[in-house]
Amino acid sequence: MNPRREHRNNRVALFDGIEEGGIRASSSYSHEIDEHDNERAMEGLQDRVNLLKRLSGDIHEEVEGHNRMLDRMGNDMDASRGILSGTMDKFKMVFETKSSRRMFTLVASFVVIFLIIYYLTR
Repeated sequence: MNPRREHRNNRVALFDGIEEGGIRASSSYSHEIDEHDNERAMEGLQDRVNLLKRLSGDIHEEVEGHNRMLDRMGNDMDASRGILSGTMDKFKMVFETKSSRRMFTLVASFVVIFLIIYYLTR
């Protein structure tokens, strides 16, 4: 055979499996590559699923903690509302039964005491 033709045949045989966009492998080798790629992809997906599961569990715990805190705050606000309502009822009773001069004296005394305490603690 012609050495040039033999060289050309060897070169063609060397690049025989190359197609546009990639290398064409034999079917058994291709199957092994596909199985390996599938296993890696499944492991990657499993890792992502585990991460999302942990993340959703952490979010759930955080939401539960915030719900408990909001419930306690709501209860505290209800208790404060009750105390404030009672205090306002007492003030109304004082304002309705006392003369305006005594009322002014009481309010002025309260303001003066408050200001003294405020400036002393500053």
